[in-house]
Amino acid sequence: MTVDRRALGFGGSERAVYAADPWTTRGRLYPEDGSPTRSDFQRDRDRIVHTTAFRRLKHKTQVFIAQDGDHYRTRLTHTIEVAQIARALARALKLDEDLAEGVALVHDFGHTPFGHTGEDALHEVLLPYGGFDHNAQSLRIVTKLERRYAEFDGINLTWESLEGLVKHNGPLLTPEGVGTRGPVPQPILDYCELHDLELATYASLEAQVAAIADDIAYNTHDIDDGLRSGYLTFDVLEEIPFLAGLMAEVRARYPHLEPSRFTHEIMRRQITRMVEDVIGVAQQRLSILRPESAGDIRAADRVIATFSDAMAETDRQIKAMLFKRIYRNPDIMRIRAGAAQIVTDLFGAYMASPKEMQSHYWVDHIAGLADAPKARHVGDYLAGMTDTYAISAHRRLFDHTPDLR
Repeated sequence: MTVDRRALGFGGSERAVYAADPWTTRGRLYPEDGSPTRSDFQRDRDRIVHTTAFRRLKHKTQVFIAQDGDHYRTRLTHTIEVAQIARALARALKLDEDLAEGVALVHDFGHTPFGHTGEDALHEVLLPYGGFDHNAQSLRIVTKLERRYAEFDGINLTWESLEGLVKHNGPLLTPEGVGTRGPVPQPILDYCELHDLELATYASLEAQVAAIADDIAYNTHDIDDGLRSGYLTFDVLEEIPFLAGLMAEVRARYPHLEPSRFTHEIMRRQITRMVEDVIGVAQQRLSILRPESAGDIRAADRVIATFSDAMAETDRQIKAMLFKRIYRNPDIMRIRAGAAQIVTDLFGAYMASPKEMQSHYWVDHIAGLADAPKARHVGDYLAGMTDTYAISAHRRLFDHTPDLR
């Protein structure tokens, strides 16, 4: 996809007419006075960074359990990489960079310990009580579970940041009110009763670039971590034409490069090509739509920030390779089984004896609750755990804890 560089923003330029405007935000659930030094979207980003949930990301698994090595990505390093790419895309498209960065920084707050394995295990035990959805959990964290401010629970983000958090992957409802990906999680519906996030429309373009930045980041760093672990090899990468082309390009320019530098040269090119592809597609779609406001982006009948057809096929090939070679590798599956057992065991233990959740601020009020609200509190507690805390808690309560190495 060809990029029109004359139409790019390189910092310091005015926002495009279709960018979200922090000075005309739809506001916060609990009204607050504005800041004389920061826009509302800057304040949102800063509040996100200062949360307990953000700090916990450093000890939550992305793909590889953190104790396997210091250099593997965690949820925190992944989140920082997503935010970097989202900000670059926002600047190029003349969007509000602070909103794009904020959505990127908050998008994984709801993830459990042990990556998607922990999420799957927690969803399974919570199925009788409505299940578990990490996106809905992120919303619960920033609207209810963070306890920092004197006047409200949560961190009272703007409507635009919450909309981006909930809808960055697209509308949750059709215009007829049918769930686009199954039933909408109840926590999201409950919040929308108070503060309607308009679930049948697309999110801002800032949220859309945060979403595609997530794809670009994990496609790249999972390859990097896969090579580091040995589950991937350069020969395996050759099977994907896009990656084979990048490798040929690097070899032609640096014929005697050591493996670690060779890997980095591939990865930086992969990010650049994917980012430029998204910019080209977005520019093309914007030229057709000719939006005059952020509202026009929301009312559009398609996503604006996405891959071209050719890059989307590359994306599918990379995901298939990662799924086969890493996510479903027998060694990883063994570790996943152990991680799932930890989450399942802890859920049972806390449901039976809520006071074992020693640091939970609701612990003295949970024992007398019915199973459904009790299970939701237990789910909140488990979802907030880091890998290290979950392992430690399991060792305290059980005679044997699975080895996750």
